Amino acid sequence: MTVNKDQMDEIEALRSSKSETSRVTVPELEEIIYKPIPVLDHGFVRVIDYMGDDSAIVQSARVSYGKGTKKISNDQGLIKYLMRHRHSTPFEMCEIKFHIKLPIFVARQWIRHRTANVNEYSARYSILDKEFYIPSIENLAAQSTINNQGRGEVLSSDEASNVISILKTDAEQTYANYETLLNESSEGGILDESKSGIARELARMNLTLNTYTQWYWKIDLNNLLHFLALRADDHAQYEIRIYADAMLDIVNKWVPITYSAFDDYRVGGTELSAKEVNFLKKLINGENPSFEEEGISKREWTELQKKFDLS
Repeated sequence: MTVNKDQMDEIEALRSSKSETSRVTVPELEEIIYKPIPVLDHGFVRVIDYMGDDSAIVQSARVSYGKGTKKISNDQGLIKYLMRHRHSTPFEMCEIKFHIKLPIFVARQWIRHRTANVNEYSARYSILDKEFYIPSIENLAAQSTINNQGRGEVLSSDEASNVISILKTDAEQTYANYETLLNESSEGGILDESKSGIARELARMNLTLNTYTQWYWKIDLNNLLHFLALRADDHAQYEIRIYADAMLDIVNKWVPITYSAFDDYRVGGTELSAKEVNFLKKLINGENPSFEEEGISKREWTELQKKFDLS
C-alpha cells in the first residue's frame, strides 16, 4: 500500500480531531475510521463516514423512539427475522462511505453494482499515480476450461515469471508514454519546454487497466450486503474478492448482530428451487427419487450436490 507522508499527516489530523455528537457511534468502527486497510499491492479501503448501527435497524423496523428497556436478545431475534425473510428496508437505514484505491480493471467490474453513490478520481484534471497492480505468482492461472469467467490451473513458475515481466514492462512503458503525451512528469514539471503535450483527458486512454484509481463509494447497508454476498463468494474474481473480505471485516465491526445474521442466512445459507425441494422431501421420506425424473438437469444436480458438499 502506497500512502505518502502528506496523506498520512491528513489521516492523523482527521483522527485526532474530535466532535461531540448526539448521534449513535460505534466504538469498534471509530477505532479504524480514516485508517487505510491494505488491499493487494498498492490498494486500500478506508471508512470515511457512517450512519446508524444495529439498533438503528431495529428502531426502523419498529418505528420506535429509542431502545427503551429491550434486551439485546430482542434485537438479535428481530434482525435475524428480517434477514431470514429478506425484509430489506430496515437495513437501508444504515449507510457507510468508503475511500477505496483499486486497479482500474477491478473498478470497471465493481461499477456494475449501480446501487451506490460514486465519485472517482478524475484523470481529466489530475495525473494518475505511477502505481500498477502486479499479481503474485500464486494468483496467476490459465483460463478455466469449464468456466468462461474463471481461472483454471495455476501457471508454472517459469510461465508465471514471464507473465509478471510482461505486465511490469507494459505498465512501465505505457506510463512513460503517458508522461510523454502529457509532456509532464508525475512528480511535476514539464518534460520538454518546446512542446505542449495533449490534454489529460486524451493522454489517459493510453494507460493499462492495472493502473490504480481511487473513488469515494457510499452505499446503504442492504445494498452493501448484496454486493458482499456476490463479491466475497469463492467464485468471485480474487482481486475484487479481497476487497470484499476487507469490507466484511468492517461490517462485522460496524453492525455485528447484522453481520452474524448475514453470515448465517446468506453466506452460509443456500437457496433451493421448487424441484430441488420436492426431490429432498422424497429423499427425507425414505424414497429413492431420480433427479432426472424430478426434472433436474445434470448441471442443476451437480450444483445441488455442491450445496451440501456431496459431490
